[in-house]
This record gives sequence, C-alpha cells and structure tokens, in this order.
Amino acid sequence: MNKILIFFAMTFIINCRDNDRQFDWVNNLPHAWKLSESEFGGYLAQFQNRYPDYADRLKALNLWRVGTPYGLYCLGEEKGEDNDPIIRNDSSDCTVHMLTTLAFAESYDWKSARNAILDIHYKAGSNNKKEATFKSRWHFTADRLLNHDRTIDITKSLAESGNLEIVEIELNKKEDGEEFLDLKWTLKDSISFIPMENLDKTIISKAPSVCGIAFVKRSYFKMGIMIAHEGFLIDRSRLVHASSEFGETVNVDFFDYIKKKNEYRFDGVMLFKIEPK
Repeated sequence: MNKILIFFAMTFIINCRDNDRQFDWVNNLPHAWKLSESEFGGYLAQFQNRYPDYADRLKALNLWRVGTPYGLYCLGEEKGEDNDPIIRNDSSDCTVHMLTTLAFAESYDWKSARNAILDIHYKAGSNNKKEATFKSRWHFTADRLLNHDRTIDITKSLAESGNLEIVEIELNKKEDGEEFLDLKWTLKDSISFIPMENLDKTIISKAPSVCGIAFVKRSYFKMGIMIAHEGFLIDRSRLVHASSEFGETVNVDFFDYIKKKNEYRFDGVMLFKIEPK
C-alpha cells in the first residue's frame, strides 16, 4: 500500500513539474511592455501554436505580461471623450489587463488583436454593430459579468446560498440620483457576491483553472459601482493583476493578497468564467 501511495505521489509531482515546464518558453521572451506593437503582435501567432489549449494560452499570456507598468484608465477610443489607444501592451490597469489579455489570446497579430478588443470592450448599438465610442464601452465590471457573453458570472455555482450576499444596486446611479458617468444609462439588478469572510479554499477549488475574479467594495455602492478591482485567478491559487499598489502587473498568492495587515482589502468577490469566441 505504501508503495502505491508513493507511486501516485511521485506521479503527481512529475506531472506538476512538466506542467510548469511548458511555460519556460515565456520566461525567455523579451519584456512584453517594451515591445513595439508590431513586435508584440509578432509573438501572438507563436502563443497560438505553442498553447493551442485556450486556458494554457491565457495563463502563458498572463505570465508574459507580469511587470507591465500600471496606468489608470489607459484605454480609450483615440477620439471624442477619450483619446487613449484602443489597445496597448505598454500599460495596464486591472480591467485593461483583463480585456487586452482576452484579445491577445484570440489573435495572431496586432491587427487581429485590435479587432478583437473592439468586439470585447464595446456593446452593440441599435444596428447590432459594435463601434468604439465612450458611451458604448463596457464601463462597469458588474454589468459585464452579468451581460457579456465572454466574461460570465459563476459566483452562485461555486458557493452555497448561505455563503452569498445579495445587493440591490442601480449601476451608474449615485445615491443623490445623479449618474456617476454621463452615459444616459443605468442598470438596476440584484447581484450576488461572496463576502470575504465566507470565501475559503473549498469554494476556490471549484473554480476553473483559469478564470476571472472581481472584488466587491461596499463603500462604492453609493456611487452606483460594485466592483473595485479584478484580475485573473490562475491554478486556483495565483492572482495575476495590474496593481496600483505595486505599480505594475504582478503574480501573487491569492490568499496572501486578499488580506493586508490582517484585514481584508475588499468586502467580497464575484468569480467569472472566460469563454473563448
């Protein structure tokens, strides 16, 4: 019996090591944020070829982008209210890291990545077409998790109902009745999240190997906002996210991160699966 246990233990260790080795190639690449658009785009086809599995490709791209300088609200429409680039690789905030990584994961060059972000970052208009405008952008993460077909809320499937909290909120509507952003749009809904004190490794163990995690801040509710931060949860243990605290995209232990000086950084989480196109 002991020999059998030792055999399975060794097999598990070897498989883990082999799994880690498949990402060694990423460690030898140039820094992603230092490349020109064409240079960066030139690597995307290689990611497709080396990592045909979508989850593996997302993980590889996340690892490659660790170290990217932090920049708040660094995507725009290159016109109108926001002249920032439609897509970029040299800077990220938390949502920008999430959405651009999704775009890069389905692309073979910079042009296709630019087309992909237009599909991911914007809502369809009345003509059922997606155009890069400030008002058609997915501004609110909670709205995106509830209504986008690429980042799908799975919170209620991972936690028992007794571990959930439900908030009645009208996104983009402040407590004084004014809009947070001038969009002529609000969304009233009941949204479930897992309070931090109810979050444990059993719940996280049910998550996909690569998924998204969004952090809830109750103090934001009065502004018509629910989510304060988001990132990729990798292997149910690592958080890759663009961090204002560290000034760059980092890869950290998830359960170490969620507390700072023995206090939770946030009030709760929503988890979401990532659907390839």
